[in-house]
Amino acid sequence: MTYLVDDLGEPVPLSGPASRVVSLVPSLTEAVEVSAPGRLAGATEYCTHPSTLDIPRVGGSKYPKLDRVLDLAPDLVLANAEENRQEDVERLRANGIPVWVMAAAASVPAALGSLRRILTQAYELDEPEWLVAAEEAWREVRPVRFHAVVPVWRKPWIVLGRDTFAGDVLRRVGVANVYAASEERYPRPEVEELRAHFAADADLLVLPDEPYLFTEEDGPDHFPDARYVLVSGRHLTWYGPSLVEAHAALTDALAGL
Repeated sequence: MTYLVDDLGEPVPLSGPASRVVSLVPSLTEAVEVSAPGRLAGATEYCTHPSTLDIPRVGGSKYPKLDRVLDLAPDLVLANAEENRQEDVERLRANGIPVWVMAAAASVPAALGSLRRILTQAYELDEPEWLVAAEEAWREVRPVRFHAVVPVWRKPWIVLGRDTFAGDVLRRVGVANVYAASEERYPRPEVEELRAHFAADADLLVLPDEPYLFTEEDGPDHFPDARYVLVSGRHLTWYGPSLVEAHAALTDALAGL
């Protein structure tokens, strides 16, 4: 029996390399399947990558169908401290299922470091090439070109605040988040407050297509005088193999502004 610890310091007792895994986190699903094909036994309905993934589904990330997870008899479940509920993690552990909880990463290096631990310790893999490529691509922090408001939800409005992975992604391509000094990681300001930033300290509105699907018709219309850019939510918020392409994609999206 190998006793590892997850990002939160909780024990993860494995009898060997993880070989039958249920992932409750879309970006972890992609990272695992790309790095260790065939070892996933189940994933959530929101695990859309790789697009060819054909495995049983166990509901959503916030409200997974735990009985379905248990029926799959995994030797490991992957979760995230921000995306999954603690009560679900505790129930799985109470049923004898090892759970590795990844911390809510506040930066690209922190996320990649956590992924390295999961893949090299729980899976006993060599360091995957995509991870090395992602670290190289995101090492630089570019000078600030824009100061942005970054909504991630509407009804109510929720924006990126302090210490978020997506905020660090943007900062590394030259976009400073005007809510980076907020006391909250995801503030909920009124739309009037958001509009006021464009008369004060913001010159860009960044609108991802997930978790809320902002479009040309839904998002920019609330800020008629603001310069905006629509970006892939996967490139902005997913940690994993998508980070390799995300750097160039976000750089290209900002280049024409």
